[in-house]
Amino acid sequence: MQNGIVVTNKRTDLAQLAFQFLKLGTIAFGGPAAHIAMMEDEVVGRRRWISREDFLDLLGATNLIPGPNSTEMAIHIGHRRAGWAGLLVAGSCFILPAALIVASLAWAYVRFGGLPQAEGILYGLKPVVLAVVLQAIWRLARSALKTPLLWTTAAAAAALSFVGLNELAILLGAGAVLAAARSPISGKSVRPSRFIAGLLPGIPGGVATAGAVAPFGLWPMFLVFAKIGSVLFGSGYVLVVFLRADLVDRLHWLTQGQLLDAIAIGQITPGPVFTTATFIGYVLSGIPGAILATAGIFLPAFFFVAISGPLVPRLRRSQTAGAFLDGVNAASLALMAVVMVRLARTACVDYPTIAIALAAAALLLRYKVNSAWLVLGGAIAGIGVRMAGYWA
Repeated sequence: MQNGIVVTNKRTDLAQLAFQFLKLGTIAFGGPAAHIAMMEDEVVGRRRWISREDFLDLLGATNLIPGPNSTEMAIHIGHRRAGWAGLLVAGSCFILPAALIVASLAWAYVRFGGLPQAEGILYGLKPVVLAVVLQAIWRLARSALKTPLLWTTAAAAAALSFVGLNELAILLGAGAVLAAARSPISGKSVRPSRFIAGLLPGIPGGVATAGAVAPFGLWPMFLVFAKIGSVLFGSGYVLVVFLRADLVDRLHWLTQGQLLDAIAIGQITPGPVFTTATFIGYVLSGIPGAILATAGIFLPAFFFVAISGPLVPRLRRSQTAGAFLDGVNAASLALMAVVMVRLARTACVDYPTIAIALAAAALLLRYKVNSAWLVLGGAIAGIGVRMAGYWA
């Protein structure tokens, strides 16, 4: 152990990375914020692979590049833990379980023409996810928000997110605020609104055009998903905009109903929401389509992390760049908090779900119970409540 960080040999590191991210890819329900919270619990709190400060820096860097945030976080952790081999192992192992589960459901969908029912499972999982995100925010905030300016920046970021400002604009604005405030040439305080208000929200996307059905091909499909993975910023829900614009409106490869079914599968399965692409690829062209769609949407994430990850430690050594990262980290936590609030509106809908959320929070914060067990317990509780007749 060095400076509180557990050190082993590279072969052991790769085996541990594979096991840990295969497990997370199998049980990580609830979207990117919940996935990142579970990673923090495992790799910082339990295994001490990296420090909480390093985790925050990687989280901030992840939010500044396009692609699936939780997958990129897994890739960052793998690179930090075991170099380039770790980058590939951690990212692939986080994606693989979800991709296999989604492909299996896609087979059932094509074979039987419908979706499995999982309302009871989701009913119990959502309150647990809420507690997991709350725990991560609580622990990370103690490391990230150390000054009044950082607290002010986080509060401003949360407020701007609630009113609909683009997430990337918020992150860049928060970084600019802290960089300017700590610049050697700056001798006065900086108002967050001065920097953030000048950044206009905007989400890149395809232009929907009406017309005939475009001829389908595996290579064009791969390129469509690679383009989406290369330019998509924001939450997994932004993915819906891209998929509808390209696959439904422009190319006419999917129907609106098929797209909604694909999105539902992405929501009820663990792991990255981007494995929605796996489902669509299978519906369009079986196993080859599933493989190429999955590869297309996730490959850009490996590329962006590979070129940006090694820069994070160098940025931290620069006073101005380090301040920029501090601002981005504060804003990232604020965005997680906004996700938690929005999740609470749909997760705690009655007395049983409130009880599940409170019990999960108590077990996490007081007794440090592993989030994997809570996910399993939440699913069982949800099924039990539904069977007992509480489900509305």
